[in-house]
Amino acid sequence: MNAVATACLEITQARYLQDYKIEFEFNDETQTMIDFEPFLKKAKNPMLKKYLDLNQFKNFTLRDGDIDWNDYELCFPIADIYEGQL
Repeated sequence: MNAVATACLEITQARYLQDYKIEFEFNDETQTMIDFEPFLKKAKNPMLKKYLDLNQFKNFTLRDGDIDWNDYELCFPIADIYEGQL
């Protein structure tokens, strides 16, 4: 994905499914699902590991077309989410 396309890309919906899975819909109507569990289990930073607590993980919002946990304490490049890869 090129930089111009990424700059215009926004998440329009993020729906919690189960465990550490979230389904995303983008402003171009693309949908993808990501399982965040492998990423979180490999994380060494305690600030990231706390999101293994499902109550913490489920507490995300959409802000400016991006997914946000606790004022961007946990965030990902939108191109990676779009491609379904962390």
